[in-house]
Amino acid sequence: MNDERQLEEKRFVEEVGMVFEQTGLPRMAGRILGWLIISDPPHQSTDQLTQALMASRGSISTITRLLIQIGLIERLSLPGVRHDYFRLRSDAPQRMIRRGLEDEIKMVRQFAERGLELLADKTHVTRKWLEEMHDVYAFLEREFPALLERWEEEHKKKELQIR
Repeated sequence: MNDERQLEEKRFVEEVGMVFEQTGLPRMAGRILGWLIISDPPHQSTDQLTQALMASRGSISTITRLLIQIGLIERLSLPGVRHDYFRLRSDAPQRMIRRGLEDEIKMVRQFAERGLELLADKTHVTRKWLEEMHDVYAFLEREFPALLERWEEEHKKKELQIR
């Protein structure tokens, strides 16, 4: 593999790490996901992750447990091999969306409700911004699951066409 390709892969892994850090997860979680997205083979051992990401075994172990718990990766055992491998779950993109957006939508709707309770005795003009925020996030909270279901149906149809 040429040096330019390796440099681009490292940049990609770091970008994914930074994106995940901005969502509240450890940067290493994003780095591991970034590497698993582009790695060949798509399953990697702890030693392979340690080497590729220049990270400690302890860090890799801790973060792979976290990623398994939140449903983004899975542990894989290969016949005749003593150590485990990790790979992205096939439904990882949907899980990432659900984990991030659904939680964020709910939190914003809830804080808007608390603000409206706090301003219950104020005029409509004072409450207008919070009312609009509450209404849009309540709408998103209601409609988001159906949107994901439609996407999953579309995705299944696409998978059937590929076969």
